[in-house]
Amino acid sequence: MTAAQPEFGVLVVDDDFMVARIHSRFLQTQEGFRVAGVAHTGIDALAKLAQVRPDLMLLDVHLPDMSGLEVLRIARQDHPEVDVIVVTAERELNSVRDAWQGGAMSYLVKPFEYGALAQRLDHFRKARAVLDTPQVDQNDIDRLFGVGGAPGRRTDLPKGLSRETADLVRRALTADEALSATECAERVGISRVSARRYLEYLEQTGVAQVRLKYGKTGRPERLYRLV
Repeated sequence: MTAAQPEFGVLVVDDDFMVARIHSRFLQTQEGFRVAGVAHTGIDALAKLAQVRPDLMLLDVHLPDMSGLEVLRIARQDHPEVDVIVVTAERELNSVRDAWQGGAMSYLVKPFEYGALAQRLDHFRKARAVLDTPQVDQNDIDRLFGVGGAPGRRTDLPKGLSRETADLVRRALTADEALSATECAERVGISRVSARRYLEYLEQTGVAQVRLKYGKTGRPERLYRLV
């Protein structure tokens, strides 16, 4: 008889009622996750943290009464057992730094493909699995702290790719501008085919995300940007 899989309660915090509803509907499709509560203000989020005791909080930065980063600070102080994924349109480096230093386990910039959120939920699930293990080895610890990559993410480079060129391709990308393989190849100084392989690798490992740009005819163009 197999042990029951854990179910994680998620508190969704977003000032936009429609966005919060869409997040909630998506969570309902993810095995092992349930919506524990929804909040649209910082004060309501802090109250619900105490009321529903979620395992995870999806947290927007732009809230009507206080910054989501302040909610993060208080949450980490008063509810350290709750993990936080920041889900926001805020792209300022200071906000990203504050979230990182404040203890957020991930930072996802809107708009995004829901596959990117699914990756982060999987990261959270695997991290919790490591933390619930009675005894861990160094590889488990390294994955948990990001030394060997996030839990469950593939970090080994495919055959024929180099770490140095992968780093160059990653630095060519930004969170603000989506690039095609051709544009990335021109910036880095490699062939389009090679750029496409590196971009696909970065997308598979959760560093970049892809969206499709549809034209009038032909196949849609794949555009990449940093997560």
